Amino acid sequence: MMNGQAGVLDQRTLVLNRSWVAISTTTVRHAMTMLYANVARVICPQTYQAHDFESWVNASASRDEPCIRTVALRLRIPEIITLAVYDGFPNRGVAFSRRNLYRRDKHMCQYCGIRPGTEELTIDHVVPRSRGGRTNWTNCVLACVECNKRKSSRTLSEAGMRLLKHPRAPRWSSDTALLLGHRRASWDSFISDRYWNVELKD
Repeated sequence: MMNGQAGVLDQRTLVLNRSWVAISTTTVRHAMTMLYANVARVICPQTYQAHDFESWVNASASRDEPCIRTVALRLRIPEIITLAVYDGFPNRGVAFSRRNLYRRDKHMCQYCGIRPGTEELTIDHVVPRSRGGRTNWTNCVLACVECNKRKSSRTLSEAGMRLLKHPRAPRWSSDTALLLGHRRASWDSFISDRYWNVELKD
């Protein structure tokens, strides 16, 4: 590959399982590797035709579209691939993460209702960890700095505080659970907005 292709090769490709269900994304570089190894096929966004490596090479890129350039070829960027064997599905639960907790609580303190901004919000354990409280959807809420200080390591009754609503796991559809980073228009037939998330642990 020529110099300057790193940006193209690091772009994202949507990965479908064998049943054409979106399960993740990968880099264009890795997508081409899987295509060459015959473990994936490229899906043409316009025709939905599945291509192996040879037929994808023959479907050369036009001069006005982004491409992977070699000495002899202009290869179209594989925007969508489908795996040849894997037919599994991603975990349908919403990952318990900082990002998703902020999303669930709408960036709002769950004690006083203010929205002071991300820097002034903390994650509070309703039942303090020192009392056996766990780090999970039903025991963690967003709290502003002042409410967090007021509650400290006490229970709600001890602190004389109330939650605006009982915390629970969000009920987003499974289609919103997967992060895709930069989204291509050609993915719209297969996905809704999704997020990969680093899970929060106890």
